Amino acid sequence: MPQFRPFPALRYAPGTDLGQVLAPPYDVLSDTDAESLRQSHPHNITHVDVPDDQDYLQAAKKLWSWVKEGVLTADKDDTFTIYRMVFTDDAGTAREISGVLGGLEVVDDPLAEGALSPQDRPPTVLPHERTTPKAATDRLELMKATATNSSPVWGLSLASGLTKAIAEPGTAMGSVVVDGATHTIERITDPGRISVIRSIVESDDVLIADGHHRYSVSRQYRDLIRARTKRTNTRAERTLTFVNELIDDQLSIQAIHRLYSGVRAEDFRRQLETCFDLEATTVSPTTLSQMVRDSRLVVMWSDGSAHWLIPKPQVFDHLRNLDGLWLESALDHLDYEVTYQHGLDDMSSQMSTGEYCAGVLIRPTSIDEIRRTAREGLLMPPKSTFFTPKLLTGWVLRATEPLKVK
Repeated sequence: MPQFRPFPALRYAPGTDLGQVLAPPYDVLSDTDAESLRQSHPHNITHVDVPDDQDYLQAAKKLWSWVKEGVLTADKDDTFTIYRMVFTDDAGTAREISGVLGGLEVVDDPLAEGALSPQDRPPTVLPHERTTPKAATDRLELMKATATNSSPVWGLSLASGLTKAIAEPGTAMGSVVVDGATHTIERITDPGRISVIRSIVESDDVLIADGHHRYSVSRQYRDLIRARTKRTNTRAERTLTFVNELIDDQLSIQAIHRLYSGVRAEDFRRQLETCFDLEATTVSPTTLSQMVRDSRLVVMWSDGSAHWLIPKPQVFDHLRNLDGLWLESALDHLDYEVTYQHGLDDMSSQMSTGEYCAGVLIRPTSIDEIRRTAREGLLMPPKSTFFTPKLLTGWVLRATEPLKVK
């Protein structure tokens, strides 16, 4: 079973202006964004999570000094932290996503060659999509220097009952509004509630929704600590993770669209026509809802025109209902480069640059397909889902070793 445990959370001291010190996750920040946040406040979490010039030692020194000075304080006991996000989604629906920040077990890849089949294995932590090759990341070096998890992984529990178990508020610990979404955290100290939350999460698979690379780095870090200590019971066996329930009411999923280059437009169109019928259309704010209603995709061309992509009868019957998978199949014999973009306005802006021969708008992945993929031990294509709102960094930090306060 996937261990999910409370821990003595490291938090900003009471009275801190949280709006000044929290930040978006590191992987959505540009260098300019990170520098702006570092300049905005001497205690902004980016000083530790996204240090200037990748100075990991300086990040560690900042962290230690903040603990020594009382900028950050540790809970006296092991705790869970409820994290709620209240917002209005793109369809205009009022939503609330509620989950728990805790320490999730770092496991070896359960889908690796030689692993048990989905029917035979116990509950575990699963990836949900193939990851794209990524440039060398500083996450491992940062973790080694600070001995801290600062930016949480996002996990989805396939167990039922977690939402109900955390409906009752805990002790209020802070609230901020970012881009129209209200983010709130509450501390759970009651042993009975902690036990209930643990038992629910540990009873079934946890699917990684966001933070696959963070989780992979945690595995590398765990192995380093095991090699150094010759132990398998240190804090490095778990990593900071937000877990919420895999149900419609608890997720807001946007599509991540595709931009294609490195191929001629006429060759790209000819390949699409092997699997889709093309019908001229115009792109408007209602296009995405029409796509979901009619099970269609849209291809945008560099000259400003666009076409519906209407799947030919039975051509995708052997595949799951995933637009990314359909496109991979349709373009299988074509040599191309693909990049990813979410948001209709951003797609239109990118297409106007002339850098891409085509862009394809895809539908958001359904909850049913996410659950089915997990149950069958399969992986979705890269960039199949974009979960919103993004979790803020800085609410809770989790030490992986005793802090070296100097």
